[in-house]
Amino acid sequence: MKYKFELILFVLLLFISCKTPHDVAYLQGVDALSKEQMAAMSQMYSAMICEDDLLTITVTAEDPRVVVPFNPPTFAFTSQGETGINTQQQIQTYLVDKEGKITFPVLGRIQAAGLSKHELSMYLQGEIGKYAPDAMINIQIVNYKISVIGEVGRPGSLNVRNDRISILDAIAQSGDLTINGNRKNILIVRDNNGTPDIGRIDLTDPAVFTSPFYYLKQNDVIYVEPNNAKKRNANYSSAQQYTLTIVSTIMTGVSIIATIILALSRSN
Repeated sequence: MKYKFELILFVLLLFISCKTPHDVAYLQGVDALSKEQMAAMSQMYSAMICEDDLLTITVTAEDPRVVVPFNPPTFAFTSQGETGINTQQQIQTYLVDKEGKITFPVLGRIQAAGLSKHELSMYLQGEIGKYAPDAMINIQIVNYKISVIGEVGRPGSLNVRNDRISILDAIAQSGDLTINGNRKNILIVRDNNGTPDIGRIDLTDPAVFTSPFYYLKQNDVIYVEPNNAKKRNANYSSAQQYTLTIVSTIMTGVSIIATIILALSRSN
């Protein structure tokens, strides 16, 4: 009977050891995909400007004087408690308001939300080109960030400096998933004009490349929940702690009662 139990235990351990890598490895079977299948998974994506985005827009030209009106000048300021005046070059930012517009020098209010940086740049180049034909426009979204929480090495917010970031990029910059992270059910919460849009991604499946949540958008929140093993350990630890607390309370109560009884017996 003893050997039978040990054999069953060995088979269970072997099954678990084989199953664990299967749950941990990313993009399983990706090597078996054909070039046609991989090509069908490709996505074209460019970050779109949204409400509440902060933009920096720099206009340059061969003759800097002709674009001065489109670049706000340096300003002076005085800090509280100081008598001197500090002059500092400040990068002008343009807030995309609730109507999706920004207020730009000379041109006034223009539509920005719903456009890519390239599209807005081309529009501005056409309008500014009426004053400076060789003008060049550079646009950056300065508050483009992604939040990653849960079972990752370094949870927190990521500032995105390029035009796009994928779920794999975000996880890599967050220190990768911990061994306790559930790779099959990554939750992504996306703000869609005030309405939460929920998506799920399985990082063990190459089909992740076709997901509309593979490329992330401004203010996306990625949550990596714990796997079943960690949940079981957490439940066991909580139950164990609760049991120890109950036992400790009972023993304290018994000790107090015994002390009272002993004191009464001695007084009699």
